[in-house]
Order: sequence, then structure tokens, then C-alpha cells
Amino acid sequence: MIGDVGIPVGRDVRPGHHPHSTGGRIDAGKRSVLGVLVDAVDYDAAVAKVLHAAAARQPLSLTALAVHGVMTGVHDPVHNAHLNSIDVVVPDGQPVRWALNILHGTRLRDWVSGPELVLRVLRRMAEQGLPVYLYGATPQTLDRLVVSLSQRFPRLRIAGAEPSKFRTSLPGEELALADRIQGSGARLVLVGLGCPRQETFVYGMRQHLNLPLMAVGAAFDYHAGRLRPAPGWMQRSGLAWVWRFGQEPRRLWRRYLITNVDYLVRLVAQTAHPRRPRPPAPTTQRLESLPM
Repeated sequence: MIGDVGIPVGRDVRPGHHPHSTGGRIDAGKRSVLGVLVDAVDYDAAVAKVLHAAAARQPLSLTALAVHGVMTGVHDPVHNAHLNSIDVVVPDGQPVRWALNILHGTRLRDWVSGPELVLRVLRRMAEQGLPVYLYGATPQTLDRLVVSLSQRFPRLRIAGAEPSKFRTSLPGEELALADRIQGSGARLVLVGLGCPRQETFVYGMRQHLNLPLMAVGAAFDYHAGRLRPAPGWMQRSGLAWVWRFGQEPRRLWRRYLITNVDYLVRLVAQTAHPRRPRPPAPTTQRLESLPM
């Protein structure tokens, strides 16, 4: 789409385990998609997890993984272990939802879009008066994002906003950032560094902060007005990637024309083969530097 880093106690990862509903929410725990553990959750369950951690001042890491995000783990076992250590990995895209339903019978009715999840979380944060910290993107995008969110949610309290430095951290730099975030009074950090940098960031920063971190990628660009979302029919049909590719073809051609095919081939193989990929175990390894 992450106590100790790993799969929370009580999260059943057995292939035959079906979703359970709590107060109308679907949360069936983690399931392997090509060896990457993805949570079979809906919007309500994901929002509830974030709001609970924010109100209780508890660490939580969350990311929204589409096909590209899953494949970054498939091709990098170390990064895969980091992904599998994230508390909540929501299925961001129809192809990932389809994989959960086909491979594990989760019967998810919808995927969890990162940009939409951000809006649902921020609406609740504003209602409860819980401040938010924004980290990532360029200064120009961040300025537009602050204006846009403030107009959409007049009661939203933005405790701070810092653009990405587009490099790795210097010694002690991540600790200084953690101090600034804690000192701001924020109860949630939205991270927009792009995949896979943002997943590495939330994995590494989780140990320094008693609040949730959400890696939300292109949500910063969408809500700042730099990108337009795909029409609803394209999203429902699993064609949102075609729309996205049309907006940035030079940057995204390899991701969508090569990575998507690789994903589909591997998904068919995992469906047909009785010996499915074994997910790398979650890790508590400390990172020497983080994407900043």
C-alpha cells in the first residue's frame, strides 16, 4: 500500500482465510502478491487504522501500492523485506485488488486509491482537530498543495510543510527532521517522495516518530492540481494507468509498458503454480541513510 516492525499480532495471512468485517469495514490481513504482503482492506478500515494511531500517538506506517510499487519489491529482495515490514499496505489499483481476489479469495469490492484515501483521512483529521505535517515534492507543488487542502478543509491544521531535498540524508539529518515534526505538534505525516523512495522513508522514519506516516506518492501532485485523475470508468476497468501514461509518457513508458507486462506474467505463474513465491520476512534493520 507499519509496537515492533512486522506483521501485527492477529493478522491472519493464510491463503484460505476470508475477509472479516468490523463495523462495516473489511480487513482480512496481509496476503502475498508476488511475495509482497498487501493488506486486504477497504477505505473504512484503512482510515480507521490511521485515525486510531493519530489519536493515540502511536507509530504506524502505511503505503498505497500499485503495480509499480509491488514490482519494486519483486525485483529487490531487500526492499521487499522493507515493504513487508510496513504496517499497512493498501491495494492501490484494480490489478492489485484483482490479484488479492484471484489468489486469496478476499472478495474486495474496490481498490484503495492513495489520493482518495488522503482526502478521507484529512476530512477526519480536520473534524477531530488533529494537525498534519506534509513532507515531499517540490516547493512549488507543496505551496499549491497547502492552499488546495486549506480551501477544501478549512478546519484542517497544517503543522508544517517541507519539500523534498531530492537526495539521501546526511548523518543525523533524519533525527533532526523527526524532532521538527514532533515539535510541530503534528499527529500525522503525509509523505510524497515517489515510489520507492517514500516507502523506504516511512520504513526508516517509523522508529523515530510516535505518529502515523502515510506514503501517498502522486496524491501531492493530484491535490495540488498538477495532475488530473482518470475518469471513473477507466479506474473501474483497470485502465487508470493508460490515463496516467498519457500525461507523462516519457517518464512512465518503461513503468507501464514493461513493468505491467512483467506483473501480469508473474501473476499468471503464481496463480497456476502450487509453490507460490515466499514473502521475505519483515525486518527491523536500521538504515544508514534515508531518501530526503
